[in-house]
Amino acid sequence: MVESVVKNWQGEEVGQTSFELRVAKEQTASHIVHRALVRQLNNARQGTASTKTRSEVRGGGRKPWRQKGTGRARAGSIRSPLWRGGGVIFGPKPRDFNLKMNRKERRLALRTAFLGRLDDLIVVEEFSEQLSRPKTKDLVAALARWGAGPENKTLLILSEFPENVYLSARNIENLKIIAADQLNVYDLLHADKIVLTTSALEKIQEVYSA
Repeated sequence: MVESVVKNWQGEEVGQTSFELRVAKEQTASHIVHRALVRQLNNARQGTASTKTRSEVRGGGRKPWRQKGTGRARAGSIRSPLWRGGGVIFGPKPRDFNLKMNRKERRLALRTAFLGRLDDLIVVEEFSEQLSRPKTKDLVAALARWGAGPENKTLLILSEFPENVYLSARNIENLKIIAADQLNVYDLLHADKIVLTTSALEKIQEVYSA
């Protein structure tokens, strides 16, 4: 069971919340999180890089000059990899970089990465009502009061996206907004500070506790 302080819109401590998530053993935690991170980054690759071999490059069907007697090195095609405009040796071809990882392992890695950032976790009350209209300046000030200044890369986790909150947050530098049921290992590790609402924390327990 882990306890965390809850802050209000003004940045004052107004209570505590507790949550429990099963994580990997200490000996294997870094390994499983690393595997999940490598999988996510690999699966994001398009794999469309492509080069042509000497047989695929246009032209080069005729022998450039006779085999002997010219004093030049023998050549059979102007599309040799040794020539400018020729084919590429062992160049990239379209491929699938996707890595597989069991669903239970992915969930375990996600929970482990989340609890590993406990020191940088900031739990706040629901604040959508505080933004009667989209106002980026007000949200930036609130983040600073919570301890996530503009210089910090901040991940804002919400259970749902009220329009005023989304419009206020979308243009803030170093801030990424994400749904509680769409968490991923890279964003959790990449952020300096993680801000989430109490309802988002409940959603995370509901979705990822199994």
